[in-house]
Amino acid sequence: MMKRNSSLQFWIAEPGRGEILRRDLPPRQDHEVLVRALFSGISRGTEALVFGGHVPRSQYTDMRAPFQEGSFPAPVKYGYSNVGRVLEGAGAAGSELVGQTVFCLYPHQDMYQVRASAVVPLAPDLPPERAVLAANMETAVNAVWDGDPSAGDRIIVIGSGVVGLLISWLCGQIPGVEVTAVDLNPERAAQAAALGISFSTEAPRDGRADLVFHASGSPAGLRAALEAAGAESVVVEVSWYGTESVCLRLGEGFHSRRITIRSSQVGGLPPAKRSRWTPARRLELALDLLSDPSLDVLISGESAFKDLPEVMAQLSEGSNDALCHRIRYT
Repeated sequence: MMKRNSSLQFWIAEPGRGEILRRDLPPRQDHEVLVRALFSGISRGTEALVFGGHVPRSQYTDMRAPFQEGSFPAPVKYGYSNVGRVLEGAGAAGSELVGQTVFCLYPHQDMYQVRASAVVPLAPDLPPERAVLAANMETAVNAVWDGDPSAGDRIIVIGSGVVGLLISWLCGQIPGVEVTAVDLNPERAAQAAALGISFSTEAPRDGRADLVFHASGSPAGLRAALEAAGAESVVVEVSWYGTESVCLRLGEGFHSRRITIRSSQVGGLPPAKRSRWTPARRLELALDLLSDPSLDVLISGESAFKDLPEVMAQLSEGSNDALCHRIRYT
């Protein structure tokens, strides 16, 4: 049985090796709630790089998760997609949350205490099993904001992992757009079809796209994005490479077609949104967008919490080709 004064926590003990540790919880403060985890989700690209110790030293501060403990490269407790049920709370905010199912940007841990303002209650029509996609949806929303698509655009999304497919799905809601998701893995066609998205295993090289998103995590994917981009268009770079270097052929059409490469990172709101939006409002939007049951297709596997060290090792090595891999707590 879980004890309310302690928790089981997933820690990266050293690059490439994780372990589950039992740690005592401090006394709960009046502004905090006690949450028992139901599910957490693995953000495959970022967490695999963190697990492997591939965070550049210059990014140790910027890459910290909201409730991270420890420091890069290790030992570190890292993660940001936890769904649980509030067991205890005090005060006007905390007491109203007791019994509710909530999302929190918290690492993989079976029991945790956070300030009441850090959790977001799930809508009745959002199953907790699907809510683990919230952090990925936030990233996709931010990327779409950075790309600023418009009606009728021809849009290419290279990389059909969870974030790439969510970007494709969001862009597909815009009237008149033509969206094509691209991935070397032909099995991604099934997920794209379930979301109503056209799919191809090759990116077009005709230089006609109005907007290109790159989310494959591969330098080759970014080179393909530049080939697909039309004159005066934008390539939104969503991938994070950690310590890997990227080589681009900028001597070809990059200058003559006046292509813009724009970085997108969920840690910062786009300039055009900062005066009206906050990260909390963006997270609420992400959770609201997850009400569509077709998005369940993005969760391709589930494991028990006790198996997380092995699962993370497989994801880091590339031997597990999951989209969103969900962790179940019992």
